[in-house]
Amino acid sequence: MKRTVFFAGVSALILAVAAWAGEEQEETKESVVAEKFPLLTAGALTKARLADLPEGVLLRAESVEIKNKDIDELLKRVPEDIRGQLAKNLFFLLENVAAEHLLLLSAKKAGKGEEDTDDRSAIHAYLQGIASQIDVSDEEVIAFYDENKSMVGDMPFEQVKESIRQYLTQQKQQERIQEHIRTLGDRLDIRIARGWTEAQAKLAMDNPVDKARASGKPTMVEFGAQGCGPCDMMTPILEKLREKYRDRVNIVFLPVREEQIIASRYGIRSIPVQAFFDKSGREIFRHIGFFPQEECEKWLRKAGAE
Repeated sequence: MKRTVFFAGVSALILAVAAWAGEEQEETKESVVAEKFPLLTAGALTKARLADLPEGVLLRAESVEIKNKDIDELLKRVPEDIRGQLAKNLFFLLENVAAEHLLLLSAKKAGKGEEDTDDRSAIHAYLQGIASQIDVSDEEVIAFYDENKSMVGDMPFEQVKESIRQYLTQQKQQERIQEHIRTLGDRLDIRIARGWTEAQAKLAMDNPVDKARASGKPTMVEFGAQGCGPCDMMTPILEKLREKYRDRVNIVFLPVREEQIIASRYGIRSIPVQAFFDKSGREIFRHIGFFPQEECEKWLRKAGAE
C-alpha cells in the first residue's frame, strides 16, 4: 500500500513537471516579439524576448542598455508637427535606436570596430561584409525581364539586361541586410520590457494600414500624396479596385505627408509605393512608381483575392 501511494505521488509529480514544462515552452514561444505581435516589427527587435526588466529599463542586450528616459529625451527633440505621431510609435523609435547599438555590438564582435574607426564606419563595414558576394544568375535576369517587360518599356533584352542585373543585385543585398537585422535576436540575447511593449503595440496598431493588415483580408496599400503626378494617376485605379473587390479586399491610401511616421515605419523613401499583403498581414511584394491596374490585380490575386 505504501509503495502504491509512493508511485502515485511520483506520477503526480511527473505530470506536474510535464505541465510546468509545457507552460514554460508556451511562454518561451510567446515571449518573442514577432510571435506575440506579428504586425509590430520586421526590424532589429523582431526576435527580442519579452522580459520583466528593472523599472525604467526598456531594453538590455549584453553591454547595451536603453532606458525610458533615453527615449523621452529623443522624443523631446523631434519637431512638434510629428511628435504626436511618434508618441504613438515609441516602439519604432526604440527599435531604430536599438538597431544602431546592436549593429555596433555585432561589428565589434566581428572585429570591425578598431580604435581609430568611428561607430558609423564600423557598422558600414560590417554591413558591407554581410551584403558581399551576392550573385544574380542569367536565369534570374531573364525571368525578371519576361515578367516585367512593360516596366522596362518593352526595350530589347540586350539593352536592359545589365541594368536589371544591377537592380536585382542591389535588391538581394538589401534583403540580405534586412534579414540579418531581423535575426539579430538569434545571435544576441536581446530582452525588451514586456509591459511597455504590450502597451506600445496597442498604440502602434491604431492606424489604417495595420488595421487593414489585421483584418484577415488581402490588402493593397498605396503610399502617396496629392499633387504627385504618378500618385494622381493611381487614384482612378484605386477607385476601380475598390469597386471591383468591394468587401473582399482592403484598398488603402496613406498620405505620406500627413502620416510621416507610419510611412517611415514602412520604409517609404519615394512615392508612390504599392505594398501588397496576404490574409495573414505578411507583405508579399511592393512596387515603386505608377502601377497599371492589371499588375495590381495580379498581385492581389497572389495575396489571396478572389
